[in-house]
Amino acid sequence: MPHYDILIIGSGAGGASFAQALAATGKSILILERGEHIPIGRENWDPKRVFVDRIYRTDEQWTDKDDKTFTPNTHYWVGGNTSFYGAALMRFKSLDFERMEHFDGISPAWPVTYEDMRPWYEVAERIWEVHGERGIDPTDDPNDPPYPFPALAHDPGMLRLKEHFEDLGWTPSPLPLGIRRDDENPRDGKCVRCKTCGGFPCRLLAKVDARTAALKPLEAFPNVTLLPGHKVLELKTDARGKKITDVVASGPVGEVTFTADYVALAAGAANSAALLLKSVSPKHPNGLANSSDQVGRNYMYHSTSAVVSVALSRFDSSFPKTLCVNDFYYGDSQEQFPYPMGQIQMLEYMSGQTLEGQLADVVSPNLIPDSFSDALAERMVSFLVMSEDLPRPYNRVTLNENGGIKLSYTEGDLTAHKKLVEKLETGLQGFTRERSSLFEANFTIDQELPLYGTAHQCGTLRMGDDPTSSVVDKWCKAHDLDNLYVVDASVFVSSAAVNPTLTIVANALRVGDHLARQLTG
Repeated sequence: MPHYDILIIGSGAGGASFAQALAATGKSILILERGEHIPIGRENWDPKRVFVDRIYRTDEQWTDKDDKTFTPNTHYWVGGNTSFYGAALMRFKSLDFERMEHFDGISPAWPVTYEDMRPWYEVAERIWEVHGERGIDPTDDPNDPPYPFPALAHDPGMLRLKEHFEDLGWTPSPLPLGIRRDDENPRDGKCVRCKTCGGFPCRLLAKVDARTAALKPLEAFPNVTLLPGHKVLELKTDARGKKITDVVASGPVGEVTFTADYVALAAGAANSAALLLKSVSPKHPNGLANSSDQVGRNYMYHSTSAVVSVALSRFDSSFPKTLCVNDFYYGDSQEQFPYPMGQIQMLEYMSGQTLEGQLADVVSPNLIPDSFSDALAERMVSFLVMSEDLPRPYNRVTLNENGGIKLSYTEGDLTAHKKLVEKLETGLQGFTRERSSLFEANFTIDQELPLYGTAHQCGTLRMGDDPTSSVVDKWCKAHDLDNLYVVDASVFVSSAAVNPTLTIVANALRVGDHLARQLTG
């Protein structure tokens, strides 16, 4: 039975970063990943193969609160979902870690503060090569250092849009991105500013993801082993129920059991919770680490709407995702709405077939002529409007009758989100002539844009000081177990209104450093 000092379940942003923080200790580290390596080839950039045929997306079936089956927008590959993200890498705002009143409830405080996270954000931005410009975004913390790399240049169409927003009195700022690109010396970077970034695995490995930022550097450490193709089925404990002793996984040759002194869970908010719920025993009849009955509860993902403006002439931008607006993150003083509203950011370029794939759950691609979708794509200006989703205990992951994931979700009040959508649509007057809201933020699966259906998931194994209302402590160690850590977005106390990847990385580095000090101190 193979034994390791540290066993990590999942090779995405959290698992890979946790391993990165521990590699220099010399301890033996095993990363178990259910997926395989993504093949590098022409299909990486093929919109039809990626968005219509969905060759990288899982065919696993989950069920919703009404027991209706759906295919989650989840990718099981080495590097996790980061290979398919849009490369947006933003810090949570300082107030996101504090208790904040929203229009429809309370966003609770974390057991860690922005000051606790600040140095790890800096490390994460350096490792993930974040390009940006500090001091323009009105929500920036004045004490944060400059980004390690300059912001990406705006395409001509984006410059016009930026000027339009500035004429409204808004302060559009560069969207922080993890892209290997030097606009002043393009030959020095891998990125060619293609039309196949968000939603695609980068063929040139120019997008900074868990594969390139963490797993590739880990190859230099002989004490770190990555084992793809191994899905963890169950965690077993000792007779006292205080320590994980066995990690049971299915692999290419059947079932195999591993042991480790420490186990770290980083399979994603839904899968991490489901694994603990499956791991029942006499000492843990309701699932592992679940004495609080909080495992799986407080599932969050962002309230999101895609606002698409259609210009009468071609919009000159093949790489539009370089701008965001945070003027209304904490509310709108002009409208006397003092509650957080969220962020506006650009969506990536959508080719005709990308658009077909995004709408495939609503309209069959066969009913959308390529000539129409291509012409529409050349004139689209696409935005993602993103608002915070509050934690609610009834929004939860449980197991269905087949032992699979059941995701029960009921949306909250969308007043603040709809106000932000209206703010954007009003602000676009005079810039474009036609606007269409492709979808509203809801959890009706057949109306949800596939790219965001289960993206940004968090909160199912929340962090907290009180073992009766949380699953892990401030160092992300399970309250109920001596050797289990959780280092993905499931530990998030709130979802904020920005993309979660950078916070996952920063927190995993923080927790990994903490454990490294214990092991070597």
